[in-house]
Amino acid sequence: MIDVIVAGGGPTGLMLAGELRLHGVRVLVLDKEAEPTVQSRAQGLHARSVEVMDQRGLLERFLSLGKKVTVGGFFAGLGQTWPERLDTAHSYVLAIPQQVTERLLAEHATELGTEIRRSCELVGLSQDEHGVTVELADGTQLRSRYLVGCDGGRSTVRKLLGIGFPGEPSTVETLLGEMKLTASPEELAAVVDEVRKTQTRFGVMPQGDDTYRVIVPAEGVAEDRTTAPALDEFKQQLRAYAGTDFGAHSPRWLSRFGNATRQAERYRVDRVLLAGDAAHIHPPTGGQGLNLGVQDAFNLGWKLAAAVGGWAPEGLLDSYHAERHPVAADVLDNTRAQMQLMSTEPGPRAVRRLMSELMDFEEVNRYLIEKITAIEVRYDFGEGHELLGKRLRDVELKRGRLYELMHSGRGLLLDQTGRLSVAGWADRVDHVVDVSEELDVPAALLRPDGHVAWVGEDQGELLGRLPKWFGTAVG
Repeated sequence: MIDVIVAGGGPTGLMLAGELRLHGVRVLVLDKEAEPTVQSRAQGLHARSVEVMDQRGLLERFLSLGKKVTVGGFFAGLGQTWPERLDTAHSYVLAIPQQVTERLLAEHATELGTEIRRSCELVGLSQDEHGVTVELADGTQLRSRYLVGCDGGRSTVRKLLGIGFPGEPSTVETLLGEMKLTASPEELAAVVDEVRKTQTRFGVMPQGDDTYRVIVPAEGVAEDRTTAPALDEFKQQLRAYAGTDFGAHSPRWLSRFGNATRQAERYRVDRVLLAGDAAHIHPPTGGQGLNLGVQDAFNLGWKLAAAVGGWAPEGLLDSYHAERHPVAADVLDNTRAQMQLMSTEPGPRAVRRLMSELMDFEEVNRYLIEKITAIEVRYDFGEGHELLGKRLRDVELKRGRLYELMHSGRGLLLDQTGRLSVAGWADRVDHVVDVSEELDVPAALLRPDGHVAWVGEDQGELLGRLPKWFGTAVG
């Protein structure tokens, strides 16, 4: 029997597979597409996702193929500057196409022993107390202990489970694609600058090789949004908004997206779970979608591995929904707000002008960018130290960096006292005796996802906290 089947080979599913394999879990990724996508709807990694890659030793791969960006405008196109003093060692957006992100995560998962099967469409599932039976379109049946649906906004897994997906349907639609343009760079810059004074859902960005990423409002909402738009539709809308189609030709890919905003009522039904777009959809404003899914996987991976490994304490797997559902709800709300701020109606335009003034205040700018980049996320671990429930930023130690010590995906006790012990949990928690001038606490217990589970210096308190996240002591 397979330990975990992951339905969907996008960034969320591939990140999850890698996390599971770090713990020796047998993983099979099923993807209905014959080949990896050539579309790059998402264009970057925010600070928290950059931290995630750093925590797993993947960051150098991403940095070598991406570009660090520190410009304003990530919240509804507002804010002229990148905020100062963000609580992260990675205060930038890493511009990197989704296609490259997927390739790097697939390479990582495969290196760790993940099997990825393509042209495999899941069409049915059933589960019992021992596992899940998956049916594929060709009639094949597979058996696993757990199944995770990472199969996108139209998730088959979610529909088969009968999980509600409440929210709002699309009321506006936007065309997005990559194509060649014959217009000069000077003409493009002048026209785009003029159009964006009133229409923020418009843009033309060079991608290299004379290819441009083009975004323009659609005429209406398509009845069938699974059908890609034609080039003529792009050209028509470009002429409507810009007065020219820029000589668009030779499209690389074309797509459409709406502003539908929905969230699954539950992220778990017994042995089947949801992550990424299968659990939540929202407009791409702020570039949060891919990042939110990767961070779902980072939260779920070690917990699911603990369940497979038999050491998960009671409630650990349920904490995935308890922690991630509110985070996604907050993202849905901020994208709703951003879409209102991008409206061309007089009322929203007036609010936009006011918000633009407010974002000139450093505190407001920083607050909103911390929300977009997810570094402000704090899980509810109860009362305690201000770090409790937050992820700990990378800090310099006497013998290296904190994140360099987290590549294995295990828990970590950073002990600046040298007096503590994780005896009984040493197979799940690394004990690092080192000091950092950047960390003003005696010791911190970190979960595998880097969130602080305990702060203090009392061994008795530590022994009371370890079982909550790492199960029963052994030996």
